[in-house]
Amino acid sequence: MEEHRKRPGRTPAPAGRTSRPRQAEVARLAGVSQATVSLVLSPKPDAKGRVISEETRLRVLEAARSLGYVPDPAARRLAAARNNLLGVFSFTATFPTEVQHSYYPFLVGVECEAAALGYDLVLFTGSSSGGAGAAGPDALSRVRLADGCLFLGRHTPRAELKRLVEDGFPVVHLGRREELEGLAWVGADYVEATREVISNLAGLGHRRIVLVREDDDAPASADRQRGFLEGLEAAGLASGPTAVFRSADPQRDLTPERLRAWVGEGVTAFVAEETDTGAAWRGLLSAVGETGLDCPGEVSLALLGNPPADLAGEPEPTGFDIPRPQLGAAAVRLLAALVAGEEAREPLVSCVFRPGLTAGPPRARA
Repeated sequence: MEEHRKRPGRTPAPAGRTSRPRQAEVARLAGVSQATVSLVLSPKPDAKGRVISEETRLRVLEAARSLGYVPDPAARRLAAARNNLLGVFSFTATFPTEVQHSYYPFLVGVECEAAALGYDLVLFTGSSSGGAGAAGPDALSRVRLADGCLFLGRHTPRAELKRLVEDGFPVVHLGRREELEGLAWVGADYVEATREVISNLAGLGHRRIVLVREDDDAPASADRQRGFLEGLEAAGLASGPTAVFRSADPQRDLTPERLRAWVGEGVTAFVAEETDTGAAWRGLLSAVGETGLDCPGEVSLALLGNPPADLAGEPEPTGFDIPRPQLGAAAVRLLAALVAGEEAREPLVSCVFRPGLTAGPPRARA
């Protein structure tokens, strides 16, 4: 006979827990036997004779979600009990819902595509588990409340994402993440877009160009540097180590003295990567302003991405625009396919060249 007991409440996991919840705990919380839990969470063909009421099935699923329980090895065994919820997890201190935040256009695309596909969204923030430093075996366990989850952020806890992937939980990262085997991702073609910017500068007559970037190993930064060096090579320009200025704090290390020295050596154009902080572009603008160099008369500048919202009043930089809404929509399409158990891929999204007002032909030197 099927059990009928009290409806489970939301019981927090024991403090300091490091192991996964077990079916026995789900059974206690749901007020049913462990056999019933097994039939609901891991149905077998030979169990067709057991009839589980919809009320009991939902009670077991609610208890499992409350405890963060996911069958091993794959969360897809719960596919038949999907609730049409997609998670969005941001590795930022607060969720990026402000219009001026660089992630906001991503979220616009995510929301529109999710609505079109009939999904609701659950928004998670990394702040409660350390943001970009989220760590530990259960740091991301709450995302399992959704049918699958989309992650945003330059720096992510690889071990936790790897565990979700290995469990079979549908995960998509917004941005290239090839270093994690099996992790699905969508991304922009920063390599080709950067090559186009360098080709444009070379076409204007610039022969020495320097890239300013932050000192980290984020794939987006690596892609831009690759496109920069390939662009120099394609144009027949010098692409040695002095062509890339890499700093943990470009706003501090990119001094007017350093800029003057580059210009004295014949550098006529500088390009900076876009990041969450905009540190490379800010440092470059500050150094140019302090030296009193005319842009684009004496030096040309280009930004590999979009300028920070608070610098929108500055002259539009030459560079490229990142199609953030399209990337957000592509990520949702891919995640929905994974939730449905389908094989799917989304091609790289092309960026759009932006002529801007900060680049022009180099001025002939006396």
